[in-house]
Amino acid sequence: FSDHLVIFVPGAKMVTAAKATVPTIGDQASAMQLSQCAKNLASALAELRTASQKAQEACGPLEIDNALSTVRGLEKDMQEAKASAEEGKLKPLPGETLEKCSQDLGTSTKAVSSAIAQLLSEATHGNENYTGIAARDVAQALKSLASAARGVAATTADIPARDAMLDCAADVMDKSANLIEETKRAIAKPGDPESQQRLAQVAKAVSQALNRCVNCLPGQRDVDNAIRTVGDASKALLADSFSPSGKSFQEIQAQLNEAAAGLNQSANEVVQSSRGTTQDLARATSKFGQDFSSFLEAGVDMAGTSQSKEDQTQVVSNLKTISMSSSKLLLAAKALSTDPSSPNLKNQLAAAARAVTDSINQLITMCTQQAPGQKECDNALRELESVKGMLENPVEAVSDLSYFDCIDSVMENSKVLGESMAGISHNAKNSNLPEFGDSVSTGSKALCGLTEAAAQAAYLVGVSDPNSSAGQKGLVDPAQFARANQSIQMACQNLVDPACTQSQVLSAATIVAKHTSALCNACRLASSKTSNPVAKRQFVQSAKEVANSTANLVKSIKALDGAFNQENREKCKAATGPLIEAVDNLTAFASNPEFASVPAQISPEGHAAMEPIVAAAKTMLDSSTGLIQTARSLAVNPKDPPKWSVLAGYSRTVSDSIKKLITNMRDKAPGQRECDEAIEVLNSCIREVDQASLAAISQQLTPREDISHEALHEQMAASVHEISNLIEPVAVAARSEASQLGHKVSQMASYFEPLIMAAIGTASKILSSQQQMAVLDQTKTLAESALQMLYTAKEAGGNPKAAHTQEALEESVQMMKEAVDDLGATLAEAASAAGAVGGMVDSINQAINKMEDAPGGFGNRLLWQFICPQVTKSNTNPDDLGGLANQLTNEFGELATEAKYAAITAENDEIGSHIKKQVGELGFSCTSLVTKAGALQCSPNDTFTKKELIESARKVSEKVSHVLASLQAGNRGTQACITAASAVSGIIADLDTTIMFATAGTLNRENAETFADHRENILKTAKALVEDTKLLVSGAGASQEKLAQAAQSSVSTITKLADVVKLGAASLGAEDPETQVVLINAVKDVAKALGDLISATKAAAGKPHDDPTMLQLKNSAKVMVTNVTSLLKTVKAVEDEATKGTRALEATIEHIKQELAVFSSSDPPPKTATPEEFIRMTKGITQATAKAVAAGNSCRQEDIIATANLSRRAIADMLHSCKQAAYHPEVSKEVQIRALRYGNECAAGYLGLLEHVLVIIQKPSHDLKQQLANYSKRVAGSVTELIQAAEAMKGTEWVDPEDPTVIAENELLGAAAAIEAAAKKLEQLRPRTKPKEADESLNFEEQILEAAKSIAAATSALVKAASAAQRELVAQGKVGAIPANAVDDGQWSQGLISAARMVAAATNNLCEAANSAVQGHASEEKLISSAKQVAASTAQLLVACKVKADQDSQTMKRLQAAGNAVKRASDNLVKAAQKAAFDAQDDQAVVVKSKMVGGIAQIIAAQEEMLRKERELDEARKKLAMIRQQQYKFLPTELREDGQEQ
Repeated sequence: FSDHLVIFVPGAKMVTAAKATVPTIGDQASAMQLSQCAKNLASALAELRTASQKAQEACGPLEIDNALSTVRGLEKDMQEAKASAEEGKLKPLPGETLEKCSQDLGTSTKAVSSAIAQLLSEATHGNENYTGIAARDVAQALKSLASAARGVAATTADIPARDAMLDCAADVMDKSANLIEETKRAIAKPGDPESQQRLAQVAKAVSQALNRCVNCLPGQRDVDNAIRTVGDASKALLADSFSPSGKSFQEIQAQLNEAAAGLNQSANEVVQSSRGTTQDLARATSKFGQDFSSFLEAGVDMAGTSQSKEDQTQVVSNLKTISMSSSKLLLAAKALSTDPSSPNLKNQLAAAARAVTDSINQLITMCTQQAPGQKECDNALRELESVKGMLENPVEAVSDLSYFDCIDSVMENSKVLGESMAGISHNAKNSNLPEFGDSVSTGSKALCGLTEAAAQAAYLVGVSDPNSSAGQKGLVDPAQFARANQSIQMACQNLVDPACTQSQVLSAATIVAKHTSALCNACRLASSKTSNPVAKRQFVQSAKEVANSTANLVKSIKALDGAFNQENREKCKAATGPLIEAVDNLTAFASNPEFASVPAQISPEGHAAMEPIVAAAKTMLDSSTGLIQTARSLAVNPKDPPKWSVLAGYSRTVSDSIKKLITNMRDKAPGQRECDEAIEVLNSCIREVDQASLAAISQQLTPREDISHEALHEQMAASVHEISNLIEPVAVAARSEASQLGHKVSQMASYFEPLIMAAIGTASKILSSQQQMAVLDQTKTLAESALQMLYTAKEAGGNPKAAHTQEALEESVQMMKEAVDDLGATLAEAASAAGAVGGMVDSINQAINKMEDAPGGFGNRLLWQFICPQVTKSNTNPDDLGGLANQLTNEFGELATEAKYAAITAENDEIGSHIKKQVGELGFSCTSLVTKAGALQCSPNDTFTKKELIESARKVSEKVSHVLASLQAGNRGTQACITAASAVSGIIADLDTTIMFATAGTLNRENAETFADHRENILKTAKALVEDTKLLVSGAGASQEKLAQAAQSSVSTITKLADVVKLGAASLGAEDPETQVVLINAVKDVAKALGDLISATKAAAGKPHDDPTMLQLKNSAKVMVTNVTSLLKTVKAVEDEATKGTRALEATIEHIKQELAVFSSSDPPPKTATPEEFIRMTKGITQATAKAVAAGNSCRQEDIIATANLSRRAIADMLHSCKQAAYHPEVSKEVQIRALRYGNECAAGYLGLLEHVLVIIQKPSHDLKQQLANYSKRVAGSVTELIQAAEAMKGTEWVDPEDPTVIAENELLGAAAAIEAAAKKLEQLRPRTKPKEADESLNFEEQILEAAKSIAAATSALVKAASAAQRELVAQGKVGAIPANAVDDGQWSQGLISAARMVAAATNNLCEAANSAVQGHASEEKLISSAKQVAASTAQLLVACKVKADQDSQTMKRLQAAGNAVKRASDNLVKAAQKAAFDAQDDQAVVVKSKMVGGIAQIIAAQEEMLRKERELDEARKKLAMIRQQQYKFLPTELREDGQEQ
């Protein structure tokens, strides 16, 4: 992976930076060249990435051998370098200095430690592939170490130091080579404890060799000597007693104060020298060691003069604390000298120096006897001295405070300081010395807080300057890891200390738990952030090791707490070893420079901006020091007037400098100046666009000749892209990161000038005035929305507490995103239309890079739908290719995003990397396809390009299938669940069909089989299904492989179960259909439950145990088991005449309960229904209730079974339609709740009725049967409420769905629609020169059949409507109950009904004629005639209604409208047919014979045919007249008059 860091990461950053720079370059030639170079580099990197992946796959197993030979080679190099040095030939390379090489050595040492920790971890787990990568990383890190060691040896003048450095480096190489060899052996025997032990020993030897190598660095030895001095001096504190020195207390006190001042001064010098050379640091640390020895001597003397043993112990304890903080200071100095650029180490060093000061102050406070207030003043002066260093050069973050937190801190501390200063003055004047001391201490703390806040604010101001570059946070904080490591080690030492008490053991355990938990969390975060797969894996692995060893230690601590004996103490001691080792390994790995922070680079402008804040803070500190010194002497002698005036002067200076500090901090708030400048730029841009728009309107926009249209377009697209990328960073900075605001705002503004120039240039080259204005308007909209965003960003200022600005900021961000999207879409359209595909290719490459670099639910939305259109349209319509290519690019972007997450959720890294690889290859194929599409657009007639395009599309198709295969490989279980659910749906549909056959009494037995032949098979298969259910449930938490097996197994078992139950049901014989239905329903319930269980398993797969989907899975499993149990009971009871009805009823009750649970869930139904359908379903409840009451009274098993089957269907239908109707989009929330409530009540009431019937069957009694009426009333009441709820859904448009007129109206309108569709289709199929064949007219036939069905439905509805109207007229007395001419049975003998039948007959004829016409078996004339007959018979029906009905009757109005629709449709059909016939006549080709005789014969034949046709026409007219006369005889008199009037 090191190659990835060396080449791909910097390469990708370079491409991004180059692309971002292109729009800001004024010189067009340079801009184009840079753009082209960036594209070439991106393309080369992509190819190199693919090649390196393939090479890695091929060379993986050879990595360890290769690493070993590299390290042996490095060892040889070190030996040769030493030989050269001895001959005086070792010269530094160009650019090498002692400082630089020392720094490189420190950095590479950390890298080697980290790589070795990784290598050990992988070798322990026996993963050969990852161990190979880790070995390669070790070799790479050692290469850097060897180079740095050679550089140090070549640049140092100290010969012994030079030789030592080269010897140590060679030793490191030797030990590392041994480690790699041992690793190779350990891989061959994974899990072998002996090889693991050897591995650990060799690793320790490498670690010691590395330490020796670092200790050879110049300056390091001095620091080591100082650390040794501190250690040796501190040994004096281990004595049991301290003898008096013979000096007086005053002498010892003065000596201790003097030594304390010296040590404090030395500690500050160590901090300052860290900014200088290694020689400075060496001098400072040597002096610190000497001063520490002097201080400790004075401290031991003080301990000797202590009066009591208790005082002595306290003094020694304080001295130990000072010793420890001094060691920490020197260790921090040593770490900093090896890695001066590390961003955290300087802060750690300053903190360590402050800790020394604090511990000195504690000792002085305890030991010295001075006038009250004096000690506090001395302590305060020491504290102020230690914080002064913060203001020297604040180029690093001092704390985590944001800029506005700094301002708040300054305000708070200034208030405290003001009160303290007043207290100092007042208490000194009145000689209240204890209170004086308190005021001094409080003031000192406030001053330290002020200094820290000022230093942090100054740093943030410097960093926020656009020319500065802010530091980047590392992946981990090595300091946090080091601190945690130290605390854990100390806690473990306390645990194994024999003198440790029980409470100390628990305290140590708490410390261990706290720090290991923090480490594990840090690892988890780092693992999620890094894109390095090896590091990701290592962080997770290390966290596991730390967690496991902590758990073991905690277990042994609990045992020790329970029984505080030696044995448990030993166990505890043994458990600390693995934890310390795991934490050490993790700390070593985390110290890798790859994970370190990048320090900030502050520009000269940034330093200038910081200066006023730093100057004010320095003045404040200097004046405060003077103030405390003056106050110290005044506390002893308050009667000294000149001193009081000096104190007042200092006090005034402190107040003024704090005011100045606050003013400067407010004025210098980061980002404000940059926001103002950016707003000015945008206002100027908007003015330019306005002027260009005016010029465009008046046709005076001069075209730019110096640049091509395509170049302008690319510049615009690049600018829009960069602006788009900056929207979110600007918003984030405005919300909470003030230091970033200036950078981001300046960056965004820098892209608007090139955007505006390019937009005006583009508009000037567009001929269409409308398009010109569109480009300019959209550009202006973008600029205006950006301006609005900048105003809100400026107001928000990066202050997270400015809540009032957040909403406005969100709105402006949204507006700007929309403006960018609009302009981007316009540009993409224009580019695709012009065949410019550069932007698309860039987008695809960008998507691939994001996928590769980002840490990567599951997506497999693919590109199939775009591949075929690409190919087909390339041959037919090249103009569409641009849009398709654009679509393809967008789709690939989505796919790459999905693939990123798919890779991380894959079961193992191998599948994840395979998915990424396949999607990457698909991306390159898409790039090729898009490029070819652009080329074809530019030259649409180039056949070679067409072929290339088709070949590219084929490759994309192939790669898509590879991606799909890799996704399915990582998703086998989920995929199997989807397939299984689909198969179960098919089984349920099949069982529904079988139930229909059984209900119809046609499910016959084969041969002479009986149910007993199948019973055992059913029971055995059902039990097998229960086992599969268990596997499915456990499969949700197992691997994808196991889940896939469980899903497939359950489907094959349910298929088998359904088949054996169907055979069993058939064996019962068709004479007992109800029992057959009961049995099939039982297995259908099982299949439905299995379908739900499979869906629940799919949803729960891979989720944690506390996820809601897991609860859903458990519930589904319970339902599944219940239904299988119910099936088993049903199978056993099927042949038992006495209980089979009871069993069927129990099964139905269980089924209704499950349906009710689904109904009561908040999940919306898959489709919606109309209130009419809902009401129709409630009718079944009424029938089922009557049947249930009858069965309860009769107690016959046959009745019970029939009731059970009917109830199941009726309740399920009602619940489904109720929920579907309630969720209709037009239904209000109130009505929805009402309908669902009554649906629930109705089902619950019916359930109560069935349960009561069940009780009656088991223990029949007259009283129980009497109660049936109450249950049925309750159900009836619920049904009434349900119907009212349904009427409320429909609102004012309510009609009774059972009203025949409504049915007639709906059916007539349906028929009208079908006829119109047929007419349109007929028109499309003309002209026809030969009879159509069946396959060609298939679609039309289907339409005709549809029309026929509608017409048949219309017929029955019309008959009902006519009957209803007839009944209405009879009731009103307008028509006699028995027709007058009943015997003749003429057309009107049944009034309206006969008229309705006429309509039906005519429409049937119409359908037949139309179908025949299509098949070529009948003429258009027949079709026209049939259509006219429909219109005529509909008119007659309406006349029949009109005669008797009231003028204002709603029934009449609706029938009239529906009739008109049919008439209109028929007319359209006639017109279409006539047009077809007319066209056909035009198309008839007449062949005229050229010979004389033949020509005359042709004329005679034509005339003969004409005369014959005329005669036939006359005969047909006479025949029609006779038919009408005959029918007219039977017309009622009223109708004749009506007809005459008409």
